[in-house]
Amino acid sequence: MSTFREIILLKYGEIVLKGLNRNYFNQLLERNVKRSLRHVEGEFTLEYSQSILFVRGDEYSDIDAAFAELQKVFGVVSLCKGWECEKDMDVILSVVREHASELVGSASTFKCDARRSDKQFPLTSPQIAAECGGVLLSELCKLKVDVRNPDVVVMTEIRDRTAIIHGNSVKGAGGMPVGCEGMAMLLLSGGIDSPVAGHMTARRGVELEAVYFETPPYTSEAAREKAVSLARKLAEYTGGMRLHSVSLTEVQEVLASICEERLFTLLLRRFVVRCAEVLARENGCSALITGESVGQVASQTMLSLVVTNEPAKLPVFRPCIGLDKEEIIVRARQIGTMEISSLPYEDCCAMFTPKHPNTHPTLDEIYAEEAKIDVEGLGAGASAPDHPEGINRPR
Repeated sequence: MSTFREIILLKYGEIVLKGLNRNYFNQLLERNVKRSLRHVEGEFTLEYSQSILFVRGDEYSDIDAAFAELQKVFGVVSLCKGWECEKDMDVILSVVREHASELVGSASTFKCDARRSDKQFPLTSPQIAAECGGVLLSELCKLKVDVRNPDVVVMTEIRDRTAIIHGNSVKGAGGMPVGCEGMAMLLLSGGIDSPVAGHMTARRGVELEAVYFETPPYTSEAAREKAVSLARKLAEYTGGMRLHSVSLTEVQEVLASICEERLFTLLLRRFVVRCAEVLARENGCSALITGESVGQVASQTMLSLVVTNEPAKLPVFRPCIGLDKEEIIVRARQIGTMEISSLPYEDCCAMFTPKHPNTHPTLDEIYAEEAKIDVEGLGAGASAPDHPEGINRPR
């Protein structure tokens, strides 16, 4: 290698603890990394070595765009950009000199460190670090050495075939690779909570399908597009998903005309759970995901959640169950869904809301209300086969 090139180093998290199953998780992560880069300009190759995945581009590759995409890949605990060059000290120092500002960024203090996998390299690790530190000090006159608590550590790694120079890592998405824990159906509303719940579950390796419940003409096409936009934002982390749309117009109209108003929301939520479970089973999902949090609204008291959960045979995951609203909002801002969720388009659950909802329901009174209607027939109509929309990572 007569020149040097910019590369990206991805450091694994929990995968390194997986023992005999580690190769399976490695393969999933590599698949997800490739998927995240498919819309980035250039051709990329991957190489795994010592719990690090090296991402190399060609001369046309947009490394900055690739780096931004890879920050959203679950299973990567940290990542950094670096430069790869010949195992020659003159070449290494020329890389440090040319990219000094990028290596230290806005730091005012630094230290240099080195690691040699190739023990035949003529300089020791301390000697390599001293040489690189001298170059940085000569190039950046305001920079100071701090070996105890530096703002940045500039690392030179002498590997089997090449040398790699890089600065500090940034935090990755963490978690486990999407797909390693099966699939679940996310009940995606236009609100703040459900996208956060989906993100939290996907971060643990669960692949997502999503279902959006609408009530035309009471809800608008803009409300549906809001849900599509939220699904697209989640797809930046999951690599893609399918979004199912189900109409609950008939269900809501029947409930509003026959059943007690104070129980309306709970009865509707039970229909939502039934319909979501049908879709989940049809699409190979093993669980449902909702954004509910204990006590946040009347339909999310402990007793209300018991009533809502009762029709489900599949497990219902509620990742936000112990978070307060401010904590959920913080997470929504971090993953980029807050602005979309704040758009003023109501979803179906906000329509026909009772003035005085029952916060202490019993199953007996719910059963009495459901005896007034054709639950099976209404549910079958609402969960009729739809045409799911494929949601991919945006370009």
